[in-house]
Amino acid sequence: MRTECNQVSFEFHCLNQRKVIGKFDGGNISSDAGVLLLREVEKRTGLIGRLAQCFSDYRDARWVEHTVEELLGQRLFGMCLGYEDLNDHDQLRGDPMLAVAVNKADPLGMNRLHEEDRGKALAGKSTLNRFELGKAGEIDKYKKILMHEPQIDAWMVKTFIDAHDATPAEIVLDLDATDDLIHGNQEGRFFHGYYGNYCYLPLYIFSGEHLLCARLRRSNIDGAEGAVEELTRIVGQIRQTWPEVKIIIRADSGFCRDDLKVWCENNGIDYVLGLAKNERLKKAIAEEMKQAEALFGQTQRPARVFKDFRYQTLDSWSQERRVIGKAEWMDKGANPRFVVTSLAAERMDVRAIYEDFLLRPRRYGKSH
Repeated sequence: MRTECNQVSFEFHCLNQRKVIGKFDGGNISSDAGVLLLREVEKRTGLIGRLAQCFSDYRDARWVEHTVEELLGQRLFGMCLGYEDLNDHDQLRGDPMLAVAVNKADPLGMNRLHEEDRGKALAGKSTLNRFELGKAGEIDKYKKILMHEPQIDAWMVKTFIDAHDATPAEIVLDLDATDDLIHGNQEGRFFHGYYGNYCYLPLYIFSGEHLLCARLRRSNIDGAEGAVEELTRIVGQIRQTWPEVKIIIRADSGFCRDDLKVWCENNGIDYVLGLAKNERLKKAIAEEMKQAEALFGQTQRPARVFKDFRYQTLDSWSQERRVIGKAEWMDKGANPRFVVTSLAAERMDVRAIYEDFLLRPRRYGKSH
């Protein structure tokens, strides 16, 4: 007599009048069906396909199972789903929904070239690791897909330009540096006092919802380091298409560096930058702060008074510039804020700069 040891279902306690049964006949399943929505975005925009053109593939086509576009799609969709580590793809390579998202004709992996890979349509962690490490000029027998970084940089800006049907009258470029926490002993590991952790300090440049630059950097640097170089590249490419467009740079006080301001002034670009407060600046708006305090006392509501004046640091600025001070009094007391700008008063007055321009929606920038 044969004994059947594999139980096909389990019955649990009922939920009210409903039976609760566990069965194992689901076949190939996925918990990430939402990736199909990302697939629709890619089908409409073709972003991954165009990004794939920024790579050179020197593999023998006879033995290629995963195209550059498929590898990119697998990695990017995986990160969008929250799978940041390459190790995750030892399991994800068998996920049928992810395979569909990257347009695998055989999403269940039944036609793989190698028997040990049957049932796994996608690439494993080792293949993706070799793909990510390939850099232009460093081809070897393991890394035969090479990334062209300048082409990727240009592709990001071109994607922004192509999203416009007509030349915009004005664009705002938001600069920001933020923390990217490090978990382990990665190369370039440094502690950052402001963020209170070990992290990288990537530089981002956005225009609205469009990402124009994402540059990974170590955190033992000034937050504005490299900003002028990135802006030179981005603005140059934008002006090749839109030579007359007005450009304004917007950033917090971490980017209030003289070289950035001088570069803007020499290239016909305006800026509105946060300015760290000091005793000289607070003294300059002392009368306005008294007015704001008096207004608060009358209404018991936050009150602000603006002052438009000329200012130059003792040694770090090469020239005098327009500064706008916000003398604000709140429940907790004085809240002074300052910005430095190249915008003329006729083009934008103090209230418009603080209450309209600085509060205009942005991706990463902060208001002051």
